[in-house]
Amino acid sequence: MLAVPPIETPIPPSYARGMAVTSGIAVLGPLEGRAREVLTPEALQFVASLHASFDGERRRLLGERLRRQEALDAGELPRFLEETAEGDWRVPPAPPDLRERKVEITGPVDRKMIINALNSGASAFMADFEDATSPTWSNVVEGQVNLADAVAGTIELETADKTYRLGPSPATLMVRPRGWHLSEKHLEIAGSPVSGSLVDFGLFVFHNARPLLERGSGPYLYLPKLESCHEARLWASVFRAAEDALGLERGTIRATVLVENVLAAFEMDEILWELREHALGLNAGRWDYIFSIVKKFRTRPEFVLPDRAQVSMTVPFMRAYTELLVRTCHRRGAHAMGGMAAFVPSRRDPEVNETALAKVREDKAREAGDGFDGTWVAHPDLVAPAREELDHVIGDAPNQLDRLRDDVQVEPRDLLDVRVPGGAVTEAGLETNVSVGLRYLDSWLRGTGAVTIFNLMEDAATAEISRSQIWQWVRHGARLPDGQPVTPGLVRSLGDRELERDAPARRLFEEVALSEEFVDFLTVPGYDRLD
Repeated sequence: MLAVPPIETPIPPSYARGMAVTSGIAVLGPLEGRAREVLTPEALQFVASLHASFDGERRRLLGERLRRQEALDAGELPRFLEETAEGDWRVPPAPPDLRERKVEITGPVDRKMIINALNSGASAFMADFEDATSPTWSNVVEGQVNLADAVAGTIELETADKTYRLGPSPATLMVRPRGWHLSEKHLEIAGSPVSGSLVDFGLFVFHNARPLLERGSGPYLYLPKLESCHEARLWASVFRAAEDALGLERGTIRATVLVENVLAAFEMDEILWELREHALGLNAGRWDYIFSIVKKFRTRPEFVLPDRAQVSMTVPFMRAYTELLVRTCHRRGAHAMGGMAAFVPSRRDPEVNETALAKVREDKAREAGDGFDGTWVAHPDLVAPAREELDHVIGDAPNQLDRLRDDVQVEPRDLLDVRVPGGAVTEAGLETNVSVGLRYLDSWLRGTGAVTIFNLMEDAATAEISRSQIWQWVRHGARLPDGQPVTPGLVRSLGDRELERDAPARRLFEEVALSEEFVDFLTVPGYDRLD
């Protein structure tokens, strides 16, 4: 049973920085609007108990990430685990409302997005507190209010032009909390910030687990940024403790893990094993996965990647990773979920739409042919064409778990084969990285975490690719086709076209793209600049 500290003082009626609101808990952000509905004494007590039980292990695992990075920097390469969990075990069947997941739409937790996504016709909607949300205090708190209203079926939004409310058959709700590496500075316990993961998860499950169950659904999660099966084990411990504290049956909380780090790709079977009764499947988080290749092998010139646009899903390391993911999932009875179609249709340019939709259809047809059970899109207009491609292969069946892909044989070298035939670092690719990185960070610092840039929905993951590739190209002396080297000076001159040098986004961009030491996540120094 989860140890729960006593509540000694009620939440104050107004904002008071540093004021203790429960025993050992301090709320350092304003309690405005409907904040008190989610930041109740009982909910904060629940989050505090999770923090007390699991923050020590979280910090230990973050330290383990640093040690693994040191080993990689010294020349070590990842390998499959020898102590893997063999046998014919399988995860439990998916609950009824998630047996068919052909198209899932993702987006931030703002009110309009939640309504439109739930009404999009997608199988599920992943409400994202992580890459698609700038974690301002107001976004975090209002996001929890919005989710509670969505679960209750009462969510609506009145604007000058339109009234938004739920339709009769909304998509199944899933929630992605922040990763283990992120903190919530507006909540402190004994002087330490609480894990953003535990805040997002704790508030959502505390308020919504039972209402969801009463409506025939359940508390469903997406877990981001895992780098090892030990980090999945921590989540499993959190789930079990939360179920005990809330009086839920074991396995009520179900989760899909985003395999968006190259180290996690070597431990996919073990990640499912650690989650066991809580596991739903794995997702191919393609953008973060590319970022992880740059980040984990940043000292190695042989891992320098060409332009982001040239790193397609068919290059060797991406092909090996996705095929292994399908094989691993289906062997264990878990869903294999495909990657994001980030295209945002244009109302002004039908030709752009036609070309982009053809690429989306090709991508989704390939995923379906490879055995994926579902895929991701970023815009409601992509739900129908994506579903058509999945239906063409899967038909009326809810999934293709029976396709075991025993033909797939992947070795460690295959996951590390970063050859890109014909790949090059080009001036256009560099300009795109600078432009996307600066524009995204400018938006993120203003409180918006999902931004349309050049008809693509960009989030923190794609911004990470942009700035990390620049760091990699500068570090290893990459040259453009005309022989010009990629230098800090060249990057700054391109940045001058976008933002003034003293702009907050410009300073942050240069910190994470041009610093001597690689910054693991741009959202960490960025968070210090948010309210």
